[in-house]
Amino acid sequence: MTNHIVLFEPQIPANTGNIARTCAATNSPLHLIEPLGFSTDDKHLKRAGLDYWNDVNITYHENLNAFLTYLGERQLHLITKFANATYSEFDYADNADHFFMFGKETTGLPEEFMRENEEKCLRIPMNDEHVRSLNLSNTVALVVYEALRQQDFPKLELSHHYEHDKLD
Repeated sequence: MTNHIVLFEPQIPANTGNIARTCAATNSPLHLIEPLGFSTDDKHLKRAGLDYWNDVNITYHENLNAFLTYLGERQLHLITKFANATYSEFDYADNADHFFMFGKETTGLPEEFMRENEEKCLRIPMNDEHVRSLNLSNTVALVVYEALRQQDFPKLELSHHYEHDKLD
């Protein structure tokens, strides 16, 4: 059971860097669907991911069709504000791999693709009168941690003692 984070044509390097850090913290592979709106050598991307890049399993996909071929029959969840079901309604504790796909920051996921896969669309509840969307890296963290919560946080430390622990 693995939770995969899939970014469709991400455009903002700092978001992708922050998401890479979340992937490192949650043991979640990161899939980047090209074209990217930046170079992966970008200093802002590296800064946002800090020194965690070596701890992230990153797979690049040439385009959406290449990713879908790679995906095969595994479970795909499209995270979009246009969905009717919420992300917290789904049962992720089924011992299956889950792929969570997030759209590019400016336009989201392709409309035709979402219409063809409406049953896979999930929404994070929010007040749409005040904002158009949530920040991409925040959205990834919300969704992956809900899946992990339902799965009892597999292979994650629920507590840790540090050499200079501030609570000792």
